Amino acid sequence: MKVLVAVKRVVDYNVKVRVKSDQTGVDIANVKMSMNPFDEIAVEEAVRLKEAGVATEVVVVSVGVAQAQETLRTALAIGADRAILVEANDGVEPLGVAKVLKALVEKERPSLVILGKQAIDDDSNQTGQMLAALAGLPQATFAAKVGVEGDNAIVAREVDGGTETLSLKLPAVVTTDLRLNEPRYVTLPNIMKAKKKPLETVKPEALGVDLTSRLKTLKVTEPPKRAAGVKVPDVKTLIEKLKTEAKVL
Repeated sequence: MKVLVAVKRVVDYNVKVRVKSDQTGVDIANVKMSMNPFDEIAVEEAVRLKEAGVATEVVVVSVGVAQAQETLRTALAIGADRAILVEANDGVEPLGVAKVLKALVEKERPSLVILGKQAIDDDSNQTGQMLAALAGLPQATFAAKVGVEGDNAIVAREVDGGTETLSLKLPAVVTTDLRLNEPRYVTLPNIMKAKKKPLETVKPEALGVDLTSRLKTLKVTEPPKRAAGVKVPDVKTLIEKLKTEAKVL
């Protein structure tokens, strides 16, 4: 069974992002980049399926700039077998990524496609669902537990009221939630081994995909600063302020 995992290069989650002075986007100059945390969980889950003898091959793919090879090498160090980089500019929209993944699904014929539920840079939470729709595959989002039984994937997914368990006929698409697993620490020996694993680079045109942007970012602004709190002398004053100023009573 082959597992295809999509990963994205994003600003590291420990970095405090800054908006550009012209408000055209986020400043990523000289900023540490890393794998999207939800995608790291997806890679870990695929590798665990391989270690359990369920999967035979784990292929990771990224759509982005040449520097995304570093992100793919990290996935290879976690335990993926080979990688594919679809070279494109930064800011590829979820629909474009979904079209690329659909083309790769048709080419690679994986039994399972695993993605992070969203990327921490744009928080779109769209790519997995769009891929399932374009490829005509069953999907399970926000997975908290993934198992394979015969020709079916058994996925426990997080919903507002608790956990919902679904059975999906393979091939299928699964997007990961935070509680699915805890990614392993990448060791230096595995980083060295990852350098020898195959990494293929292709152009979107070779896959028959047009990544022309359909959305235009008008402006990016920082959230308003939170106002400082105030102290009140007694409960009566507090209630009065809640009525007259906050207007919540």
